[in-house]
Amino acid sequence: ALRSLGRVIPWFDKRAMTAAHPTLPFGTLVAVTNLRNGKRTVVRINDRGPFKPGRVIDLSEAAAEILDMQARGLVPVELEVVASAGGR
Repeated sequence: ALRSLGRVIPWFDKRAMTAAHPTLPFGTLVAVTNLRNGKRTVVRINDRGPFKPGRVIDLSEAAAEILDMQARGLVPVELEVVASAGGR
């Protein structure tokens, strides 16, 4: 595990249903819909990124598999916050 500001951060788990977003608070639950095939899943924001223009979210491998986007890598998606960090 890594230490950041005194907190222990677990290693990245590519099988977890997580994602990186540039501004949403950590812990926010976000429904992600692949606009090419309509598949949808919910991920928890646990990291910052992506840092390339035009990209809105980076998904874990597990989430990308559910959305059937691992072969393509980049697909148009729709995001919907389903629960704010802390359940608010």
